[in-house]
Amino acid sequence: MADSTRAGVTVHETLPCRVLVGLGARREIPGEVERLGARRVLLIETPSAKPAADELAAALGSRLAARFDRPVVHTPVEVTARAMEVVDDAGADCVAAIGGGSAIGLAKALSARTGLPQIAVPTTYAGSEVTPTLGETDNGVKTTRRDPLLAPGTVVYDAELTLTMPPGLTLTSALNALAHAVEALWARDATAATDGLATESIDGILTTLPAVLEDPAAVAPRERLQAAAWLSGMCLAQTTMGLHHQLAHALGGAYDLPHAELHALLLPHVMAFNLPSAPPAAARLTRIAGGDPVEAVSRLSRSHTGATTLGALGVPRDGLRAIAERVAAKPYPNPRQPDADAVTRLLDGAW
Repeated sequence: MADSTRAGVTVHETLPCRVLVGLGARREIPGEVERLGARRVLLIETPSAKPAADELAAALGSRLAARFDRPVVHTPVEVTARAMEVVDDAGADCVAAIGGGSAIGLAKALSARTGLPQIAVPTTYAGSEVTPTLGETDNGVKTTRRDPLLAPGTVVYDAELTLTMPPGLTLTSALNALAHAVEALWARDATAATDGLATESIDGILTTLPAVLEDPAAVAPRERLQAAAWLSGMCLAQTTMGLHHQLAHALGGAYDLPHAELHALLLPHVMAFNLPSAPPAAARLTRIAGGDPVEAVSRLSRSHTGATTLGALGVPRDGLRAIAERVAAKPYPNPRQPDADAVTRLLDGAW
């Protein structure tokens, strides 16, 4: 990540990562396992990724030590404890995660406890596979930590694995990725490199997402959308996130909310809150969107056929103030100071 030192100096760090990208890249995974010298692979999978996981399990053959198909969003520590039992029983020496952010987050949590090498195979657009970040939930409180050792050493991008994503998840997962890139533009430790990554990511998502939703079976738009999500994950890895991610962490941990839907509905509200205080980010977003960026993102967010408000997700309105006060008490770096009254109004608008 990039972090500030003395005034006027920013340190930009790039994580070492081996990325395989292209149609059919998943078929190279057994070779990656061999390259790592691993003999007993624990395969973590989300239920939606079962067909792809079955294919990978067959390809691994005798190197497959065990499978774990019960990862949970926000990486609860009790689920990690159950998965650790599988690691120990199977004698795993590598963990491969295939699926969305819940599978990849669990693999990171296991690696953090064991030092096992990771192979991440995302089937959504979450972006966490290229980050040194892990968010874990314990007793309803989500805490996030960063450590270069948390980042998977190998990431495999195969757009064919995204073809079965339902339209709703395609939309919300892509907006989740968009949030990483948008927050990178107003990050206090943004650099020319992260601005470039964010710009290409945002352009790719806003340009390609409508095409993917219109023709979900078309592979070429899926490839660009996946590439844009990859870049957004790099933004997440290399800058400090602000109010949007803090709200998502606080709400998601407190009320066990679906990660992608939460990001998707929050993003236009946070953009409206922050952009007047972030003129360079606002100007860049306006150029990319070809008009009002808040309206462009709101239009996409509102097109979701699922929950588009905090109320619809099940958040009690009388709980908003407590979330706002928690955020305001220890705010993430943000272009606009998030006092409790202002954040309460933001959340009330999203409710």
